[in-house]
Amino acid sequence: MCGIWALFGSDECLSVQCLSAMKIAHRGPDAFRFENVNGFTNCCFGFHRLAVVDQLYGMQPIRVKKFPYLWLCYNGEIYNFKQLQKQFGFEYQTLVDGEVILHLYNRGGIEQTACMLDGVFAFILLDTANRKVYLARDTYGVRPLFKVLTDDGFLGVCSEAKGLTNLKHSTSFFPKVEPFLPGHYEVLDLKPSGKVASVELVKFHSYKDEPLHAAYDTVENLPSGSFDLETVKSNIRILFENAVRKRLMAHRRIGCLLSGGLDSSLVAAVLLKLMKEMNISYPLQTFSIGMENSPDVLAARKVATHIGSEHHEVIFNSEEGIQAIEDVIFSLETYDITTIRASVGMYLVSKYIRKKTDSVVIFSGEGSDELTQGYIYFHKAPSPEDAAEESERLLKELYLFDVLRADRTTAAHGLELRVPFLDHRFTSYYLSLPAEMRIPKNGMEKYLLRQSFEDSNLLPKEILWRPKEAFSDGITSVKKSWFSILQDYIDQQVDDLSLEKAAEKYPFNPPKTKESYYYRQIFEKHYPGQSSWLPHYWMPRWIKATDPSARTLKHYKAAAQE
Repeated sequence: MCGIWALFGSDECLSVQCLSAMKIAHRGPDAFRFENVNGFTNCCFGFHRLAVVDQLYGMQPIRVKKFPYLWLCYNGEIYNFKQLQKQFGFEYQTLVDGEVILHLYNRGGIEQTACMLDGVFAFILLDTANRKVYLARDTYGVRPLFKVLTDDGFLGVCSEAKGLTNLKHSTSFFPKVEPFLPGHYEVLDLKPSGKVASVELVKFHSYKDEPLHAAYDTVENLPSGSFDLETVKSNIRILFENAVRKRLMAHRRIGCLLSGGLDSSLVAAVLLKLMKEMNISYPLQTFSIGMENSPDVLAARKVATHIGSEHHEVIFNSEEGIQAIEDVIFSLETYDITTIRASVGMYLVSKYIRKKTDSVVIFSGEGSDELTQGYIYFHKAPSPEDAAEESERLLKELYLFDVLRADRTTAAHGLELRVPFLDHRFTSYYLSLPAEMRIPKNGMEKYLLRQSFEDSNLLPKEILWRPKEAFSDGITSVKKSWFSILQDYIDQQVDDLSLEKAAEKYPFNPPKTKESYYYRQIFEKHYPGQSSWLPHYWMPRWIKATDPSARTLKHYKAAAQE
């Protein structure tokens, strides 16, 4: 996990522009470098490093003797770099997994490069010999990337939008900073002046398709075409275990977030099992957060005892949570209600991990709710096909919500996130299953995933079958939810008149509640005029919901009373 930043065709002094790059310094606390491009005095790269692999030669932009005309700045992990080396006979000069991007590009161009990468990534690749600049981002946008391109060809690229919003340029109108779309690459021509012109934007992978790199995977060919339940359950276990195993690639200590819900508990249990098999010398540290006696803290404690991890509990109070909101919104670059609520706990636990432990590579359960239909409102889906369609929509928008939350809250404290549920091979297999197999059953969401691990003894039965609890709610008691605590506080901060006039002040995505108004004010203070970064608020479907919290839904209330 690092911070990448680059400018092409800057009219302003680069030493002044480079100050913008320092706004993402938190992403790489170990080292930083600025480097101008030979022959293009108005182009430069900025890089903030979190050293996870190859401590000696891991600085960027990566340049190797074999390809002196290639410059690579990338943020991510490429899990199959050794398999690709073996397959194609690549001769690496460093131990950096991202070096494979240079060799793949030299072998088959940008399209094959993007398709063959099994991992999470955002990269900027410069080819000075052919005068091309390439941008690319992984399928689900697990690693962030933003860009700004002016009419006269000035390009800025950065891991976070905050590194681009204050750039200087000669034109009076500075265009919008925009997120770069996941699963896409862009080709740009580099002119002798250092300016660029976009040639094409290409979608290189759809999450439903088995990825091209699956042909070189370490997992044997799975029985395909058969939807026999036992075969499906076995395939799910094999692919999920493989997703966790490949993510063990690290020279820094591995830890795991543990809420006590199904997803993070499965990740932690499989992770610990594999670490033992690989004889990793240190114990796995797991981390939970919540207020005193919250459901998450109690459930996580039970899981940690069962799997035998070195467990840390971070207890916070409502004042600490409320005080963190502005920092959280600044880190997130969003004003989405549910994202902010859920981010406070994750931000505070990440802060604890950075200050009190030496764990740096952090596993987490993001992506499972979207993939395996874990949200409570899936019980109300009109048909299995509607549920499958909604699942795909949620996956497509992950980069705006849960994946954004998980990246920014951990990166704010110099941690690297790993999310095995979003493994390309695992997700494409799960989505290939009949829609009927994937829906909630017997009143229980994620039924198929739970069934698949029922006989594994990885988790206590009451955890494996624990109903969905939103992270932003599970960190507080059932008596008073986190969203209620927030709303009570915000009620005193925003007056009724301000809310009445909210649509005039904020015509795009106008706030409908005092809570959303409060978040929007803070967002606009830090990122004025950038409200289009969030196309719409996250809300449940098929029900008349006025609040995104699961605890406001009838299904949750009924389950809580049983």
